[in-house]
Amino acid sequence: MGRPIADRMSAAALAIAGVAFAAASLVPVPAQAHVKWFAPYIVDAAPQPIEATLTNVWFWTGIALVLAFFLATRAVERSRLGEPVLAALDRASDPLHRRLDDFMRVCIGGFFIAVFAVGGVYLTPDLQTPSEWVSWAQLVIAACVFSRRTMPIAAAGIVGLWLVALRDYDFFHLLDYLALGLGVAGYLVLASSENERFRRHRFETLRWAVAIALMWSSLEKFAYPDWFYPLVEERPFLTFGLPRDVFIPMAGIAEFTLGFGLIWTPLVRRLSALALLVIFTAAVYPFGRIDLVGHALIMAVILVIAADHERQVHFVPALKRRLAGVPAGLATALVVMVVGYWGLHFAFYGQGYEPAPGAQIATHAPNAEHPHGSVAPIEPQAHDVDSTAGVAESVDPAAALFAQANERMHESMVLDPSGDVDEDFVRGMIPHHLGAVEMAEIVLEHGDDPEIRALAREILAHQREEIRMMEDWLARGGG
Repeated sequence: MGRPIADRMSAAALAIAGVAFAAASLVPVPAQAHVKWFAPYIVDAAPQPIEATLTNVWFWTGIALVLAFFLATRAVERSRLGEPVLAALDRASDPLHRRLDDFMRVCIGGFFIAVFAVGGVYLTPDLQTPSEWVSWAQLVIAACVFSRRTMPIAAAGIVGLWLVALRDYDFFHLLDYLALGLGVAGYLVLASSENERFRRHRFETLRWAVAIALMWSSLEKFAYPDWFYPLVEERPFLTFGLPRDVFIPMAGIAEFTLGFGLIWTPLVRRLSALALLVIFTAAVYPFGRIDLVGHALIMAVILVIAADHERQVHFVPALKRRLAGVPAGLATALVVMVVGYWGLHFAFYGQGYEPAPGAQIATHAPNAEHPHGSVAPIEPQAHDVDSTAGVAESVDPAAALFAQANERMHESMVLDPSGDVDEDFVRGMIPHHLGAVEMAEIVLEHGDDPEIRALAREILAHQREEIRMMEDWLARGGG
């Protein structure tokens, strides 16, 4: 008589999931979302004009491919197969769904314990701080998520850390982390509520938070494609053999549209979540533990979205149920996000700030473990005897790195006098401090003495803080 109905429905679910992953593979996505974690980039530099994206054929190719996937998924969802496919996904995820709130709280608590263990960061490895109390505050947040009475305290702590980070970081840069932070805080508040009318929206809050965070951060690939050039050149396997200028816009579209899919109808959002989960999981091996820590919370939320059995469609449900609603909704999301990103950037920075020679208004200090980008150390060449004073041929790699750092520092400190002693001092001290930061990172990478390593960490904390202060002073036009 053939296979049981349940088996056939499971096979149908697997087939739809296969279509989703196939569509995702047609629009390649980089294995990590925030390249700024690995190297500092100037946030307030002028973004590429949006016209450059709108006239890019690969942008529209990516749009067409994803629209085809979404429309095919919606067609299945509206057919007689729709509910059986969703039911098969329910059965596959039912063990997790029964403990979804416990899973989410454990992941939030585990994330804040991890960033406490990393130390010296606010809410992500990108946002570094020398303030020791921040790490202990994160441990308190982790402890508060396991009781419904204290979950609002944890929520307030998350929002509070974001606000404190404004002291050290640019507001526009922190917008990358606003939606997810507010979403997790909102979840904790709603999950602790005794009012079921409010509580039932807790997972919807997480869906919107991750969707907005992904759509917003994906725009960097259109506004600043050059930020991604060093990463692509360093790890060419990320492009799946595609040319760099084909891969980056299509990767941006994939990240944006899969984020958009998280706020659409049940089958679209669950398959989008599964595709994103594969993408983020694939980043763990090539990018290491820091990437795992940074993305752990967003990966947990994506898994929750994939396992959530909710069928009800909120927010313009009539539009979402129509096939024509897919292109209309995607176009609206693109317009809102693009106008918001380019408009806010112009409101904050005008046409874009050009830093003084040797200065960088960067997202964060250089990372010695991932030194690519505009401040990447130049690998010593065997013939480059003059630039490294003969050290390039040394068997000690740290000695060559020290020589290069010293040379770069002194070259950057050679400045034409402006006539303003304060400005000249600041412009000279910034490369001096950057040299100290780079040498401290070399010690942490290659040194063994505990006392010297402790001194290097102290230098990193204080010098980075002073670099930010001096760069802010220059950005304001002086005293």
